[in-house]
Amino acid sequence: MAVPYSVEQPERGEIDAMRGPVALDFGTDWCGYCRAAAPAIADALAEVRALRHIKVEDGPGRALGRSFKVKLWPTVVMLMDGKEVARVVRPADAEEVRRALAQLAA
Repeated sequence: MAVPYSVEQPERGEIDAMRGPVALDFGTDWCGYCRAAAPAIADALAEVRALRHIKVEDGPGRALGRSFKVKLWPTVVMLMDGKEVARVVRPADAEEVRRALAQLAA
């Protein structure tokens, strides 16, 4: 069973203060693109042990998604020490997510 997107959202300042690698995953549980991409995203993210994966429900009036300029779902923003280093939008496969993850190590 896939982990659902959380309705509870951290504040942007909380995200910016996080140390280490973080994958901030924006989408909704009812989104067909999100459901289709979920296995590829989960497979790729599971390969990085120290990575923190935060699934956030996005939509109108959701400040965190707007602060990251999210336009399409799913969007996974890769952060290192609170700074964006890569993002992937509507990934077609796990390899696309892995390429974004590789930028965390760069």
